Amino acid sequence: MADLILHHFLISPFSEKIRLVLGYKNLAWKSVIVPGVLPKPDVVALTGGYRRTPFLQIGADIYCDSALICEVLEQVRPTPALYPSSVNGMARTLAQWADTTLFWSVLAPPRDTVYMFADSPPETVNLFAADRDAMKGTMHRLRGSDAAAACKIYFDRLSEMLTDQPFLLGQKPCIADFSVYHPLWFSLQFTPVVADMLRTMPKLLAWMGRMQVLGHGTTQQIDSAQAVMAAARVEPLPIGEGPLADLRFQDEHGIPLGSRVTVTAESFGPEATEGELVAATRSHFTLRRHDPRAGTVHVHFPRIGYVLDKVA
Repeated sequence: MADLILHHFLISPFSEKIRLVLGYKNLAWKSVIVPGVLPKPDVVALTGGYRRTPFLQIGADIYCDSALICEVLEQVRPTPALYPSSVNGMARTLAQWADTTLFWSVLAPPRDTVYMFADSPPETVNLFAADRDAMKGTMHRLRGSDAAAACKIYFDRLSEMLTDQPFLLGQKPCIADFSVYHPLWFSLQFTPVVADMLRTMPKLLAWMGRMQVLGHGTTQQIDSAQAVMAAARVEPLPIGEGPLADLRFQDEHGIPLGSRVTVTAESFGPEATEGELVAATRSHFTLRRHDPRAGTVHVHFPRIGYVLDKVA
């Protein structure tokens, strides 16, 4: 198998989620630090427009969204399992709630941007804020006070889950733990209101410590130009081979395979990726596209959280 290349940046919560999964599975991976804001020419060369962080590259196959990346890593190294059969449905449902409802509640209160960008000039802070406002577009935003009230309830419930066990759903971490952890990890550093709440939650803090020691696996730094070249040197895996081996076509849109389509996130990050629809299974979409620098690539998206449209 080609190298695992994670495109990420250090303070990205969803990047920390994937870094911890890589550590839990004791995987070696190559690290590409992407820009925090546009322009991202090397990102777009690989994804065709998608610019949320992180994404995973394996050769000329590009896997977008942390939920799909976790599915891929589970196939790359099945043990230890992210989706234990005894709690599979519950773990997936809790993870989806954490990646959406919990995430936006925890990140809604004011953040300490001075600390986040301690070594950066003021214009960098303003540029980052404007970039994230553009990514949010018209999505509903919780007021800080409403989000803080919700967080208190959520943290109490999560603490109760840790009363008699070290992880949220049992004796070992599962996908739910990684999805709950990453927004709390971010907020403990950069969101003072939420950090103050967490410091009154000893069970949650102890659980976070158990998650942190999982580490990040074995890492080698490369630059984005090397990653683009790595894609250009190979062809994407044939449909039905590799980590996403499901060949079954599931048509929910009346769009046949071979159509020119776009895939766009439902909310955060409005940039569309356009390409030829070469797979639409129960759980994911795959688009084939060509870039002058990266060559032919397959860009993969989960169904949940994304919108498929036919190009007129």
